[in-house]
Amino acid sequence: MTENDKQRITVEINHKQYTIVGKESASHVRLVAELVDQKMKEIYQANKNLDTTRLAVLTAVNTMNDYLKLKEDYAKLAGSIYKKED
Repeated sequence: MTENDKQRITVEINHKQYTIVGKESASHVRLVAELVDQKMKEIYQANKNLDTTRLAVLTAVNTMNDYLKLKEDYAKLAGSIYKKED
């Protein structure tokens, strides 16, 4: 894909508009934005004193934690499948 193949998608996260530029489909970008927004709302509900920066950082930390757990689970599952094939 060239620079011209990138698309701009405007999404709303935490009541603010963001324009995302990338090669992913609009539906994928909207889904990601919706999940980020949901996670931010979840964290905010637990601590309504968070400012936007702290909320964003905690959302990133929680999301990365979830990602790493899934990655570890995937590696274990893939290893298990590999062993069964031998």
